[in-house]
Amino acid sequence: MRSIHLPTEPTPTGQPHPLLRLGFRPFYLLAAALAVLSVPLWLASYKGMLPALPTANILWHMHEMVFGFAGAVIIGFLFTAGRNWTNLPTPAGGQLAALAALWLAGRAAMLLAPREAALVVDGAFLPLCALAFGRVLVQAQSKRNYPILGILTLLSLANLLFHAAANSWIALSPMTPVHGAILMVTVLEGVIGGRVIPMFTRNGAPGSQPVTVAWREKASIALLLATAVAWVAGLPGVVVAPVAFAAAAVNAARLVGWAPFATLRVPLLWILHLAYAWIVAGLVLLGFAALGIGSASSAFHALAVGGMAGLILGMITRTALGHTGRMLRAGRAERAMYLLLQAGAVSRLGANTAPGAWRDALLLCSGLAWSAAFLVYLFVYAPYLSQGRIDGRAG
Repeated sequence: MRSIHLPTEPTPTGQPHPLLRLGFRPFYLLAAALAVLSVPLWLASYKGMLPALPTANILWHMHEMVFGFAGAVIIGFLFTAGRNWTNLPTPAGGQLAALAALWLAGRAAMLLAPREAALVVDGAFLPLCALAFGRVLVQAQSKRNYPILGILTLLSLANLLFHAAANSWIALSPMTPVHGAILMVTVLEGVIGGRVIPMFTRNGAPGSQPVTVAWREKASIALLLATAVAWVAGLPGVVVAPVAFAAAAVNAARLVGWAPFATLRVPLLWILHLAYAWIVAGLVLLGFAALGIGSASSAFHALAVGGMAGLILGMITRTALGHTGRMLRAGRAERAMYLLLQAGAVSRLGANTAPGAWRDALLLCSGLAWSAAFLVYLFVYAPYLSQGRIDGRAG
């Protein structure tokens, strides 16, 4: 195993500390730390080993996984990608530090602050990040990426609705904005995945020939959006199910076209393909849940743990390696992370159908595997993210 060393290199005059030079650096680390700590905290509270968490155990857990963990990774990725998309600077230095501090304050507020203060502190993070990201897109006239800004805006709104619903300020189940957020993140994964997974596969899997078909790419995103709208709107199951099944079928065809079997010897690639397969599985489960067959919990855990977290772990390893000047090559640590996360996803779905003591055992296994995956990430990647690029370039 590798040791963590605090950065000792001098920071050039006028340059921020390496940790604050680009958005992926602080937010990937913060998200991984939350992933390591929050699930064991929730499980301990769920089993009565700790005082009950605020906002009810399950709601706190759901909120922190979606708006805390995934929110941090999304912002870190968009601030980093946005600079490449526009050739304009995204938040760095003091501005980036302030946003990271606000995210941390939001996590503390969700645990300790009165509900009104939690709304203000936690609710401010995503809108402020959307403003910073949107300013860059508008300045560069990067119209292709305006829909991504729209998704970020919807996630900001969903978070505010969660607070209002969880505190009974509005007549809405707090599950609805959480489900909506997971589905909007899935749409975002469809958009970004369609851009990068075929390209990464073509470049990283010798002999592969990933194929993208224009109408299928558009239909896959449209059907993901339609599924999200149908579910959140509470339409009848006979409406939701066909849309979800159609989204699953088109996205499965899309994935097959990306040549997933060519990636079996390349962990940095197969984790992305496997995570996308979890999205397909989640859509199928969602369709059945709409018809009263199986549970919505299984569908959303497939989308969130297998799909969302799988793509997150694949991307926060790959982009961290690339943007710190390292070879795009997975070692034992990366393979361990990916396999641990898959074990966690399978165990979590198994817990939904297992009886009594088996359910608790599978929940524990899932939580341990999840936290272990991100603990390995912290152990290996903290030095990478807190030191300058090894090739001397900016970023």
